[in-house]
Amino acid sequence: MNMALYRGLQAIYRESEPLMRKKIIVLNGPNLNLLGSREPETYGSTTLAEIEAMTKAHAQSLEIEIDFRQTNIEGTLVDWIQDAGETADGVILNAAAYTHTSIAVHDAISAIKTPVVEVHLSNIFAREEYRHHSFVSDVAAGVICGFGATGYILAVDALAAMLQRK
Repeated sequence: MNMALYRGLQAIYRESEPLMRKKIIVLNGPNLNLLGSREPETYGSTTLAEIEAMTKAHAQSLEIEIDFRQTNIEGTLVDWIQDAGETADGVILNAAAYTHTSIAVHDAISAIKTPVVEVHLSNIFAREEYRHHSFVSDVAAGVICGFGATGYILAVDALAAMLQRK
């Protein structure tokens, strides 16, 4: 095959390749399924379903796919983090109480190369002393806390900017 024809076919192939859509997995830990009714003075009145809808809508505007999940089980959260290392371009993690207690969550994040943004609805540093320590922060790409449901949107934007630089 002559080189000019070969280069021409390569160009056509590159133009016909579908754009690779980025995927972010949003993982939520224990008791976040109770948002909207659980301590609204601390966590707000927005439900987890509403946070999911607004996060997906914002991500869609950036052409990012969102996989949104919640579990009350630590082992499931660890499994999902490990899976994200193979299947996602980024992770948004609100580990909830596991933030302050789980070395297993810390180790799972350490084991993957996928960037993780830690999110908290409340400002954990303005709350009880035991909430000031995070086992997630030192292995996360960044931390967003205290902005309520908007924190998830900020996390999508932060990951989108990180992924664009890659």
